[in-house]
Order: sequence, then structure tokens, then C-alpha cells
Amino acid sequence: MAAASPVTFDDVRAAAVRLDGIAHRTPVLTSRTLNALVGAEVFIKCENFQRVGAFKFRGAYNAAAQLSPDRLAKGIAAYSSGNHAQATALAARELGTSAVILMPQDAPRLKREATAGYGAEIVTYDRYTEDRSALGEALAEDRGLALIPPYDHPHVIAGQGTATLELLEETGPLDALVVPVGGGGLIAGSATAAKALHPGIRVIGVEPEEGDDTKRSLDSGTRVTLPVPRTIADGQALPTPGEITFEINRRLVDAIALVSDAEIVTAMRFAFERLKIVLEPSGATGLAALLAGRLDGLPCRIGIIASGGNIDTARFAELVGG
Repeated sequence: MAAASPVTFDDVRAAAVRLDGIAHRTPVLTSRTLNALVGAEVFIKCENFQRVGAFKFRGAYNAAAQLSPDRLAKGIAAYSSGNHAQATALAARELGTSAVILMPQDAPRLKREATAGYGAEIVTYDRYTEDRSALGEALAEDRGLALIPPYDHPHVIAGQGTATLELLEETGPLDALVVPVGGGGLIAGSATAAKALHPGIRVIGVEPEEGDDTKRSLDSGTRVTLPVPRTIADGQALPTPGEITFEINRRLVDAIALVSDAEIVTAMRFAFERLKIVLEPSGATGLAALLAGRLDGLPCRIGIIASGGNIDTARFAELVGG
């Protein structure tokens, strides 16, 4: 008998109730230009308009809100390259507690400044030579803080799934759902919601070519660890999928598509010029896969999670204007 999933559709629905009035119900964008270009009906869930500019607030708040009052009062710790850092910092502020965030030294300036702006203390590390999970766990233990990891936690995964729940409530049945993949929390929550509502839907993850740890892991049937990827998609620059996320995704995810950094830039430019929205590289990978023809057997009705838009003007101009 198959083991019970650590995250159920009921968990996602409970997270949606918890987030009601706290997280934004982000818009779903359609474009006749995009539909004509790719020959399908496309619905883009714009999580770049979520609080902190990315989907991550959903999972961070859902996890933090379920801590006991005593645990919450002692503070929260997290490790992140940026979006989960901001999300945890804001969740802590909303819940009246403090946050300490471990961030890589080369994290984007905008994300570091926003994290500090929400009131968090920032501790830095070298992502290419140090293990952030071990450092984060040690930091939380030393200070007596509750650690909220960026993806490998049932409450975080359930919170992330609310983006897809909202999308499908608005669009009705879709043939495919396309989701960026970093550590796997967004797609694990998304697949949990999508397959519960519409069992026949195809769930397709998208990774940068230089960071295809989830694709390799799913292909081999076991978690693969790579050197830390060097890609413009910093939110997806992870060496291995999470343990919990991998077990969910190996059951529910139908395929993983890969996109190049150049294709990500093309998608960012298209989103800005034709859709009038700003996406960070990691937030644009789903759209990149569609525009680059990476989706086999193109479905008729496609949902895409545009996962975030946190990029400063100088970096955006450097990438898109080049």
C-alpha cells in the first residue's frame, strides 16, 4: 500500500483559509497576442504581484502561523537566496515576532534590502563553499528559533499550493500546468492541488539548463546532487531537490522541461514588452518554456505560474536591454 502523502489537498484548502485576507489573491493574465503566437489558450498566474513580489509569502506565512504561541514568540529563522527570506521576514512581522535570515553573500541587492526592510536580521554565507541547510539549522538551534525552510516542509508546500488552487478556481479545467522548479515546493503544492481538482491535468516543471537537478533526480528515481548551478535564475540555483518535495513530485509531476538563460531573457523581454509585467529570471522560466517550444504535445489550455518579479532596475536593464 502506498504511503500517505505528507501534503494533501485538504492541507492546501486549509492554507487558503489561513491566508485569506493576508496574502493577495493575485491576478490571472491572458493575452491574445501570446495565444496566437503559441497556438494555445494561456492563463498566467501573476505571483509577481504577491506580497514580497513572489509566491513565497504563501508558504512562509502558512508555516509560521501554525507555530505555537511560545515557539512563535522566540522568533523564526530561515535560509534563502532572497524571496523566501523576504517572505519569512514579512510573515514574522505580520505575526508579531522576529526573524533571522541566512542569505548568500551574492544574493541580489534588492532582495537583501527588502528582507532587512521587513525588520529581519541578515547573516551571510558563501553559497558555493558552504552548506546553507546545515548553517541554517545550526543558527536556529543556537538561538532557539523555529526554522522555516524554503521548500522542504509540509506547511510551506501546502501554502504554495494555494496559488494553483486560486488559478483553477478562476480558469476551470486546464490541460496542463507549467511551474518553475527550484527546491520543488511550489510544484509539489501545485501538483497536489491540480491533480486533486483535475486528475487528468499534466503538471510540467521547468528548470534552467544549468540547474536540472530535479529532472535528473526524477529520471533516475533518486535525488541527485549537482554543483551549485550558475544561472541567472538565482531562485532556482539549487544543487538538489528537497526530500519531501521529491517524494511528492515523483508521483505527481509528469515532465520537466529545461530552458537556457537566453530563453529566460527572451521570456522576460516578452513579458515586459507585450504583457506589461516585470518578471525576475526564475519567475519567467514557465513562460520561457512555452515561448521556446519546450512543451511536448502542446495542450489547448495551459496555466503558467509566473512565480516572482523581484529584480532591480539595473539588473533588469542589463539582462533585457542587452
